[in-house]
Amino acid sequence: MRIVRLADLAGTSREVDAGNWLSRRLVLAEADVGFSFHDTLVHAGTRNEMWYRHHVESVYCVEGRGRLTNVATGEIHEITPGTLYLLDNHDKHVLEAITTMRMMCVFTPAVTGTETHQADGSYAPPSDDGDHPSEQERTTA
Repeated sequence: MRIVRLADLAGTSREVDAGNWLSRRLVLAEADVGFSFHDTLVHAGTRNEMWYRHHVESVYCVEGRGRLTNVATGEIHEITPGTLYLLDNHDKHVLEAITTMRMMCVFTPAVTGTETHQADGSYAPPSDDGDHPSEQERTTA
């Protein structure tokens, strides 16, 4: 059994600030449970283009309001507390935060904890040993 407190993550490597969002990573790949779990704040007024082509993500909104656009279809969904969206087809999407949103996110495969979005909106793929490749390995592969 493991106990993780959000307050204990402040100022550590498990708190990743990417400008438009702040992700507090409670469960990471090192836990070896097959997923990672994040408490993420998406800042009001931001537009976030994402594409988790190497991961499946499930997102549950607990606070705030925003709009989610499926890039492939143009379909727009209002995201409010109590809404879950599942990116089960590696969907390219845009999340616009109308107000600051607090989201609970689950990723599989699990992330290591230091990821931020690459230029295409994705996280790097995990390598065969479960770790994420270095920038050099990604650009030379």
